[in-house]
Amino acid sequence: METPTARWRRLLPRTPGRWAAAVAALAVLVGGGTWTAVADDGSPAVQREDRMLRPGGVPIDTSYFTAGGSGKRPAVLIGHGFGGSKNDVRAQAEKLAADGYAVLTWSARGFGKSGGAISLNDPDGEVKDVSGLIDWLAERPEVELDAKGDPRVGLTGASYGGAVSLLAAGHDQRVDAIAPVITYWNLADALFPDGVFKKLWAGIFITTGGGCEKFEKQLCEMYERVAVSGKPDAAATKLLTERSPSAVADRIKVPSLLLQGQSDSLFPLGQADAMQKAISANGAPVSVDWISGGHDGGDNETPRVEGRVGAWFDRYLKEETGTDTGPAFRVTRTGGIDSTDGAALKRGASSDTYPGLRSGGREIPLGEGTKTFRNPAGSAPPAISAVPGVGGGLSQLSSLGVGLSLDFPGQFGRFESAPLASSVHVTGTPTARVTVKATEGRDAVLFGKVYDVSPDGRQQVLPSQLVAPYRITPDQQGKPIELALPAVDHEFDAGHRMRLVFSATDLGYASPAEPATYTVTADGPLTVPTAPAVKTAAAALPWWTWGLPAAALVIAAALLITARRRTATPAPDPALTDVPLQITGLSKKYAKSVDRYAVRELSFRVEKGQVLGLLGPNGAGKTTTLRMLMGLITPDEGEIRVFGQAIRPGAPVLSRVGAFVEGAGFLPHLSGRANLGLYWQATGRPAEDAYIDEALEIAGLGDALARAVRTYSQGMRQRLAIAQAMLGMPDLLILDEPTNGLDPPQIREMRDVMIRYAAGGRTVIVSSHLLSEVEQSCTHLVVMDRGRLVQAGPVAEITGSGDMILVTTAEEVSEPLAEKVASLPGIGSAVRLDDGRGLLVRLDGATTSRLVADLVRLDVPVTGVGPHRRLEDAFLTLISGGAA
Repeated sequence: METPTARWRRLLPRTPGRWAAAVAALAVLVGGGTWTAVADDGSPAVQREDRMLRPGGVPIDTSYFTAGGSGKRPAVLIGHGFGGSKNDVRAQAEKLAADGYAVLTWSARGFGKSGGAISLNDPDGEVKDVSGLIDWLAERPEVELDAKGDPRVGLTGASYGGAVSLLAAGHDQRVDAIAPVITYWNLADALFPDGVFKKLWAGIFITTGGGCEKFEKQLCEMYERVAVSGKPDAAATKLLTERSPSAVADRIKVPSLLLQGQSDSLFPLGQADAMQKAISANGAPVSVDWISGGHDGGDNETPRVEGRVGAWFDRYLKEETGTDTGPAFRVTRTGGIDSTDGAALKRGASSDTYPGLRSGGREIPLGEGTKTFRNPAGSAPPAISAVPGVGGGLSQLSSLGVGLSLDFPGQFGRFESAPLASSVHVTGTPTARVTVKATEGRDAVLFGKVYDVSPDGRQQVLPSQLVAPYRITPDQQGKPIELALPAVDHEFDAGHRMRLVFSATDLGYASPAEPATYTVTADGPLTVPTAPAVKTAAAALPWWTWGLPAAALVIAAALLITARRRTATPAPDPALTDVPLQITGLSKKYAKSVDRYAVRELSFRVEKGQVLGLLGPNGAGKTTTLRMLMGLITPDEGEIRVFGQAIRPGAPVLSRVGAFVEGAGFLPHLSGRANLGLYWQATGRPAEDAYIDEALEIAGLGDALARAVRTYSQGMRQRLAIAQAMLGMPDLLILDEPTNGLDPPQIREMRDVMIRYAAGGRTVIVSSHLLSEVEQSCTHLVVMDRGRLVQAGPVAEITGSGDMILVTTAEEVSEPLAEKVASLPGIGSAVRLDDGRGLLVRLDGATTSRLVADLVRLDVPVTGVGPHRRLEDAFLTLISGGAA
């Protein structure tokens, strides 16, 4: 639908005189700025006022956003990232303004249309500008004041804008709340970690800023001095530290939401850890959120992040005490690949307290001995970990079993654990005690990392592509020291090994040019933090979903109608008490038929924790099987047992079964809440067994629960259906085509619901015609054709592991580039996808990690890499001819 702004722009050429006059008149009213109206239909109209201010004596280009109403409102300042401008945060500003804030954005010194030189958030430069902008807000009549000259104000922003949020809170006591995103606490520690120069990121920093001449003179001189020497000096460290939030650590005392990126070799998770410790020590509320993306690319979860920032400000600026600001700690976890678009699948984990980086330490024994290796002359060729500037978030591929890092023979030493007896989820900073020696009189510059090694030893992946640099001086050498490895959130599967590696070089850092020999001895186990208080199950389920198990009023009525005419039921089978489902010799003839079967001699078994996909062409007997399983129709032969109990219409064990078959039945004139209550009442079960709070949390319908169902959209009906289905938290869920009518994002979230539900020890059976979805969400398959079982077993066993790799890209891949990939050693073929944005690659000797490294070398903008198992081919082969 066309917005008012779009309509005005469309009409502008036809009415130039009246438009110009109107703008001129409005400019007078707002005091000389340029005024523009911005609105989306159905949302409050947002006005934007552009003007040049001089808060610190330098012209600063600003935009001021407000929405209708005459009441007072809190203010929010939004800073932009390094190399950007105020235009980058306009969309967020408009959303906050529509939510009832007065929002001011600006281009920092040296960026956009603002004047001045870049001084990296100098307290007398960029930070002083922010205080001047707060002064300006204090004079606005619509801005709420805490005192004269003191507006109610919060600050947010990413990277450079996040740092100035922290600095402003430390330098200006009028700041009331902050929400910095993927930023630094100490810029010297970020660019010179442990005295090692992060040369690649520093160079990108300077280039992104427009070149050395765009910076304050002393900053340019500092960079060139360190870049030439390859080693930071005391003056450089002092200069950057003075301009860092850590310099005012004891003065940041406001509620702080800290969102840091896992895919971030520039400002790693340790920077947010230092923020949390300092600010919480000052007595302020602090929440920490580890997002999926970061400066190395990937998904920065913008909608979720902006939603949480808005809730934070609602609580601490609007003082809405009932607002849920989220847990004290949250981390986005990645696992598996979406077959529809190659994107990583994500879910949240959380804790009521911040665990820090070393909670729940677990010791992993390593192989003993001393490793000797060399730093080559000129420190080349360098090992590869993260590749700053490469789009697509390649660091996230580590959680998907794809490795990119390279170490060169003779330039590293490694220590390896035995195969893990059980999986280990590492959340935080692993540590190791080692003794290091270098060629006499020289510093040892090393890079530590922990690889996840596959059971066969052929593949190693580096979690988040992160390494930790160390400069070990001669006086530290020859005695045990504890080294901290990169902070990550990564699960090492059972049977995998942990491989601790120390390399003499790394692409992103400056190593000594002089050749040297290093020896490293492991003096104990690798200690890994497991953060036991952080639970994936604690993450909220998606706010919407398709109708999970609900036979609704239909099943409830069936239970009541058949209760009085139950036939004798076979005795329970004690051996099957813990088995969710066992079907034996099940047969059902078509109505009025003597020899035509809908289902014939069907037998299979489902275990706890499985997500079982029921596949087959039309007429295969899937729905008939599900209806018999729910007791809606009676089989002609065979039996169905659920947790050892035989299924008959009205069987008590059906209270442990939830199902969605043929749609949920709601009474349109009743409210959503009344429909749920009526359904549960019809089951005859105690009210306390309904778990209605859990069901309503999943539904996420809010005030709509009080409205009549006839006013609901299709999506709202779907959410009500999941709430109804979840009443009683059934142990076995049965879903017949649950993704019909859903768009791709909704399908992905439906898949996540099923996986989460089964992970809690329950069982899900899903019948679907979307083979790609079944492949991604199901652990096991039952394939039917013409009423008979064709094959049953784990998904991987039926599809085969295959040698096809799906590569998705941010841009269209040209045919010549596809031909280059196809000609690589060990590659059998490379075919462009239909839309051109990716390749289907057949491996012929090459490994996935080698393929990724070659794609990076060829500048292919990779966004996802994963197996392409061709379930469709396996399915068509099994049914051999389609539907009857």
